[in-house]
Amino acid sequence: MSRGPPSRRTLADSIPIARQRGTIQVAGCGPESLYDFAIVFALPVAFVRVSYCSRIHAPVAELMVEFQDELLQLRRVTRHDAISRELWLRSRHGTWRFFRLTSESLVELGQDGQPLSGKTAVAL
Repeated sequence: MSRGPPSRRTLADSIPIARQRGTIQVAGCGPESLYDFAIVFALPVAFVRVSYCSRIHAPVAELMVEFQDELLQLRRVTRHDAISRELWLRSRHGTWRFFRLTSESLVELGQDGQPLSGKTAVAL
């Protein structure tokens, strides 16, 4: 697991995925940044935090512990039905996992931003 801003490769690889869902607005990097980019002109508007994950296939409960700092920052983004707070994780081999942070759970998503069928939300 890495700390600090996402690697250039991880962030660069996330942009084409995000563009499939709408127009993106990249945020500035820094310790006060709550998210890396927003997907706008789509509903819900998504505020996304991107991170490298060495154990991409770990159970969601373990990922919640490993990425608690990133989830804490996303929790600071206002909750609203029209806002999706998302954590995107990438392995060094290019495998992605996507999650939506709700007020009571972490829901695994597909690349299109829709909840995966057959996947259950993990309570926070």
